[in-house]
Amino acid sequence: MARRPRLDIAGFHHIVNRGVDKSNVFKSSEDKDKFLEIVCKAAKEYYVDIHDYCLMDNHYHLLAFFNRNNLSLFIRQINSNWAIYFNKKYKRSGHLWQGRFKSWYVFDEKYLYTLFRYIEYNPIEAKISSKAGEYSYTLLHNILNKKSVIKCAKNSLLIKELKYLDALLQIELTKNDLEKIKELQSQKIDIEESKVVFKKSKPLSKHFEGIKTKEERNLNIIEALKDGYTQSEIAKYLKLTPTAISKVKKKYVEK
Repeated sequence: MARRPRLDIAGFHHIVNRGVDKSNVFKSSEDKDKFLEIVCKAAKEYYVDIHDYCLMDNHYHLLAFFNRNNLSLFIRQINSNWAIYFNKKYKRSGHLWQGRFKSWYVFDEKYLYTLFRYIEYNPIEAKISSKAGEYSYTLLHNILNKKSVIKCAKNSLLIKELKYLDALLQIELTKNDLEKIKELQSQKIDIEESKVVFKKSKPLSKHFEGIKTKEERNLNIIEALKDGYTQSEIAKYLKLTPTAISKVKKKYVEK
């Protein structure tokens, strides 16, 4: 299976990496503190701002803003330096990480704020905390408990917009929310003329080929929306009003 293309472009990215065979990559609080030092050292070198993080025993999440097109260089430095440190400390050899790291480009504000919830929800999902900010190795924990914040997170939106985000982060992340995140992560995007664009799986004519009923048409409208087409584009193709498309979306999606 072909790998999903890596978008090494400036902007927000959500990054995840796991230990090989789900093994632990952090064995102590000291390990996690050291890892954050390595993250901030790389962030300074590559002009990156960390906006949130969560360090679990066998994986990590970073929500970072890249001022330059250097995502891969940044993460490779972190992963390489951590593997060297970890292997030396624990007298082990071989691969530490489970293949290449995963990353997703954050293409709008709604997605960004959803990721703050998702990242801070990890310890709750693992049943090692009961609410956001309770687990020690997330940025929210340090902010709420007035602890020192790592240098590379000084510009985090979590700090600047805490009054708004703290209330949002305390809302339970539902199964439906998690499914929406998966959908956002699977959104196909590319770069055209230095701009981020949504890639479509097929033209609109194929989405509406052979439809016979209004119900079929409406379901295909939802599929076209998921494929990245705008309500205006679909309305123009079907010779409907944007309001009509909006009503279909509300009926079938926003229940």
